[in-house]
Amino acid sequence: MISLIRQLIGGNADLATVLIQIGAILYVVFCATPLHEYAHARVAVKLGDDTPRLRGRLTLNPMAHIDWIGAAMILLFGFGYAKPVEVRMRNFKKPRRDMALVALAGPVCNLLQATVYLLLYHLLSAVTSALFVRYLCVFFAFAAVINVQLAVFNFLPIPPLDGSRIATLLLPAKTYYKVMQYERYIMIGLMILLFTGILSRPLVWLSTAVFSGLNALTALPFAWIG
Repeated sequence: MISLIRQLIGGNADLATVLIQIGAILYVVFCATPLHEYAHARVAVKLGDDTPRLRGRLTLNPMAHIDWIGAAMILLFGFGYAKPVEVRMRNFKKPRRDMALVALAGPVCNLLQATVYLLLYHLLSAVTSALFVRYLCVFFAFAAVINVQLAVFNFLPIPPLDGSRIATLLLPAKTYYKVMQYERYIMIGLMILLFTGILSRPLVWLSTAVFSGLNALTALPFAWIG
């Protein structure tokens, strides 16, 4: 992906690339992650749990959703999270299924955002080579990459990530609640694994595979242009 970006803006524009990357990360922190959490809240309310609305989470206001530790992780590692939306399973008609659907909504929202950014990237790349547009394409590319990384990261079946909520469909309820009791300590271990690179390497590999497939798919409608 980096080689593609350098082809777009030229090999001597490293500073511009870094600045655009920082801008894309900030955009993701203040826009993409709030959309991720809003998706959780919207689906939860739709399925019968009004807790997110009562807790002020059924909003696109980024300040209601940002977790500053999770935001710092995005800046440092490209993987992170926002403030989890509080959901009460007992309010759902089918608690295990509905909880999994609520959890799934966040990463799917990130993948949809990445798809939109890649479509814009390929569209603009196909119709013009103006300098401003090339910089805009770099922004879209970085935003797409980060959204894919967030989706892959949140699919991990590790508390408090969304994958652990999806696991409610697979694990016995007693086992699930037992694991969730150690959520805080598991999160500390997760950060250590990311910081040491033990977990970040396989996450990068998975993110690259997902991004490559999504990139190839979104490029298809524009293959005939030019």
